[in-house]
Amino acid sequence: MFKISPVWRRRLIVIGSIVVVLAAVLGITAWYKFFRVVPEEPFANAEERFKYGSLDGENTAGLPYWIWVAMPRVCSKYLPGPGGYRSLGIPWEEGHEMPVGFTKRVIGFPRVANNCASCHTASYRTKAGETPVYAAAGPNHTTNIQGFLRFVTTCAKDDSFNPDTLLAEIEQHTHLDLIDRLAFRYLIIPRTKKALTDRDGQLGWMNRQGIPDWGPGRDDPMNLTKYFMTGMPWDSTVGSADFPSTWDLDIREGMSLNWGGETPSPRSVIIDSALGLQADPKTVEQHAAWIQEFLRSKRPPKYPFPIDAGLSTKGEAVYKKECAYCHALGSGSRVGTVIDVSEVGTDANRLNTWTAEAARIANQTVAKLGITRKDMVKTNGYQSVPLDGLWLRAPYLHNGSVPNLREMLEPQEKRTKLFWNGYDVYDPVGVGFDTQSAEAQRTGFRFDTSLKGNGNQGHLYGTKLSAGDKQALLEYMKTL
Repeated sequence: MFKISPVWRRRLIVIGSIVVVLAAVLGITAWYKFFRVVPEEPFANAEERFKYGSLDGENTAGLPYWIWVAMPRVCSKYLPGPGGYRSLGIPWEEGHEMPVGFTKRVIGFPRVANNCASCHTASYRTKAGETPVYAAAGPNHTTNIQGFLRFVTTCAKDDSFNPDTLLAEIEQHTHLDLIDRLAFRYLIIPRTKKALTDRDGQLGWMNRQGIPDWGPGRDDPMNLTKYFMTGMPWDSTVGSADFPSTWDLDIREGMSLNWGGETPSPRSVIIDSALGLQADPKTVEQHAAWIQEFLRSKRPPKYPFPIDAGLSTKGEAVYKKECAYCHALGSGSRVGTVIDVSEVGTDANRLNTWTAEAARIANQTVAKLGITRKDMVKTNGYQSVPLDGLWLRAPYLHNGSVPNLREMLEPQEKRTKLFWNGYDVYDPVGVGFDTQSAEAQRTGFRFDTSLKGNGNQGHLYGTKLSAGDKQALLEYMKTL
């Protein structure tokens, strides 16, 4: 029998110990550099958490922070103008590292993801040159979500998205140690490029020829749900829709939500929206709970301009007679109900994107993830919603095709056919945002109501009122 001498035994023990130590060091280093989860710092309040808090999407689909930082410089030619991500209308509060709706978590290395605030934080200025006021849970009408998605996926396909170029730009912002440089060069950058290129293929449906762009403040929500959650084949439907407000969720308990009432509870909407943002299915219900609690008591901001109290009182009487039936809580029997499109008469394209089959498969998909929520349905109309914070919810109708409240009281032939949305200076005369000035045209998105899904027809309620009653009604609606 072969015997190991005491000397060799000691040597093998030493070698074995070194191997174990090296393996442990490598394992700890790999864990620290790629898998270590650093808890979020406590937020000052629930609103800050809503605007910047993680939904755990950084782990499932996060973009490496330093690549996210470098991309606007490396791929500036794919942005609409100077200013980096700001050129896409993304709101960025002074004193904050990240834009509103963007999260940053360390999971091995810093990663960026999105949360609900990226679509649901409104901003406005009372005049040019002011610092914007941000209203959490309001509809974001400035951010071009489609533009952001196109930017990151197009950049990933560009020749400049390579380790040499990106690392050179990253070094302008931070110093990476040797291990991090090697990790970025040989692992993180190639994997990010592949992930974004794959995502470009998944988003190809929104880039089909002849399909209108969403523009700022909109997405195609039911097609997003349909294609990502059900795997159904692409079709020719267009369902561009304005981001809705999400404040005052307590008064919406028991109502169906989404523009078409396809989701029968606020909690279900939050869960599905979070999943669309690549939230971790294992924790999405926990996040939905705190988001729902915050939104239950979140109130819209008050109208920031003077209101004629006497005229508003007259307008209240007009409102109760003409509008309350569908929009006033406590006195309107149709509030929160779905009104058939044949009656309301607004653009039907948004409804045509969603089918009973899509709802069935989506419900099955969510159930397979182990998530419990009320099932989505198919409807044939649009929901009659409460009008809380109405002044800040411009542009109007489900597709954002009417720029202000004044035009909502006019028949289709008198409504603006072409305007520029995405500019955040408020227009108190029209009761909406400035969509026609030279600055609005320079910075905004050209909205053409003749394009598929952009129709501004329908909702003719109140259009036959006298000029005096219309003016009084507008004054009152500023107070809602």
